[in-house]
Amino acid sequence: MKNSLLQLDPQSRRQFAETIAKATLGVTLLPHLSRAADTAPGVDNKTLPGFGKAKHVIWLQMIGGMSHIDTLDPKEGDTKGPSDPVQTKAGFKLGGFLPTLAKEHSEKLAIIRSMTSKTGVHASGQYIIRTGYDPRATIKHPVLGAWAQQLLGKSGRSLPSSVCINRGPDNGNGFFSAAFSPLPIHDPEAGLQYANSGGDTLNKRLALLNRLDSDFRAKFQDTNLKAYTDFYDDTLKLLSSEDLTVFRLSEESSDARSAYGMNKFGQGCLLARRLVERGVRFIEVAYGGWDMHNDIDDGMEDHGATLDTALSALLTDLQSKGLLESTMVVLCSEFGRSPKINSRNGRDHHPKVFSTLLAGGPVKGGTIYGASDKEGSAPADKQATIQDFHSTVGHAMGLDVNEIVMSPSNRPFTVGDKGQVITEVFA
Repeated sequence: MKNSLLQLDPQSRRQFAETIAKATLGVTLLPHLSRAADTAPGVDNKTLPGFGKAKHVIWLQMIGGMSHIDTLDPKEGDTKGPSDPVQTKAGFKLGGFLPTLAKEHSEKLAIIRSMTSKTGVHASGQYIIRTGYDPRATIKHPVLGAWAQQLLGKSGRSLPSSVCINRGPDNGNGFFSAAFSPLPIHDPEAGLQYANSGGDTLNKRLALLNRLDSDFRAKFQDTNLKAYTDFYDDTLKLLSSEDLTVFRLSEESSDARSAYGMNKFGQGCLLARRLVERGVRFIEVAYGGWDMHNDIDDGMEDHGATLDTALSALLTDLQSKGLLESTMVVLCSEFGRSPKINSRNGRDHHPKVFSTLLAGGPVKGGTIYGASDKEGSAPADKQATIQDFHSTVGHAMGLDVNEIVMSPSNRPFTVGDKGQVITEVFA
C-alpha cells in the first residue's frame, strides 16, 4: 500500500484525499472553500470595452439543445414553427413563446444569432458550452467560475465563489484544485444539504478525517492537498455563518417566489439573485428538457413559458435592486435545432447555427450580433464560436483571456481556448 501511494501522481493524490473527505463527511461542501485560492494572481485592467464590469455572472444553461428558431431567432415561412414571432421595442423579434421578455426587456438584451459548433452530440456539446473546450480523454477543463477564482481569487470569506443549481458540479473545477469546484444545489427548495448538521457530529467527522489523512498529507507535500488541510476551518466557518440563510427561499415573500414560477428553474433563478446579493461571483442554473424531437409545439409551450417567466422576473428583480449593472445574465444551450420540422412534429439536433443571449453588466442592450440565413440553417454574418462566447463572458468578468495558465500536466490553457472577444455586444 505504501509503495503504491508513493507512485501516485499529483492528480491521483488529489483524488485520493477528495474521496476520503467526501466519504467521511458525507457532505459536498469540501471542495469549495480553500484558502489556497487566496494566492491566485490578479489581472490588470484592459482597454477593450466591457472589461471587468460583470462582477457577477448568472449562467442559465438550457440542457438538450434549445430551438433558436422558436426563441431568440424566429423565422417566417416554412421553418417558422408553431408560434408567430413577437415584435419588440428594440426593433427585433423574439419567438412567440417569450412574450414578456419581448414586451418588457428587449432593450436590455444582446443576442448573438450566429453561434456555431461542430458538435451535435449532447454530452460533448454540453461539455463544450460549459468549458469552451472540446472534451479530451486526458484532461478536464474548468468552467468560467473556476477560471475566475484562479485569476481573481475568492469572491467572499465564507460563501463559495461558484454555485451550480439543478445539476452536479460535473468536474467544474477541471484541472484546478478541487477547491475551485462549484457548490452544487440540486434542488433550490431544499437549499444547502447538511447545513443543519449538529455541531458535535460535524466535529467528530472532521476529527476522524484529520486522523485518516494526516499521515498522507505529511508524506505528500502537494499544493492540491494543501486545500484539504484548510478545509476543516473553512467548513466550520461556512456552517456557522449567517450567510447560510441565503439558501432559504422561505425568507422570500409568496409573491416574489410566484413571480419567478414555482418550479425548479424559476426558484433556481430566484436563488441565483439571492446569491448575487451575498457576493457569489458565478452561479449556473440548469434547465433540461429541450431535446424536442417530438411535438415541439407542446414542448415549447411548457418550456417557453417557464423560461419567459423566470428570466423576465430575474431581470426585473436585478434591476429593481440595483444589481443589473454589475451582474451579467447569460443564456445558452449546447446547440440549436433543425429548421425543418420532422415527421414527428419536432426538430432535430442542429449545431451549425444557434443563438445565445446576454443582459446586464456591460452589455449593450437592444443589440443583435450576427445573423443566420433565411431558414435559420447556417450563419449568414459574423460567425461566432463557443470559444468566442467564453472569451467574451470571461472578458466581461475581468479575466485576461490571453493569460496562459499551466495545468498540472504542464500544458498551457487560456480562458476560451484563444477565442475572440465580441466587443460589439458591450456598451
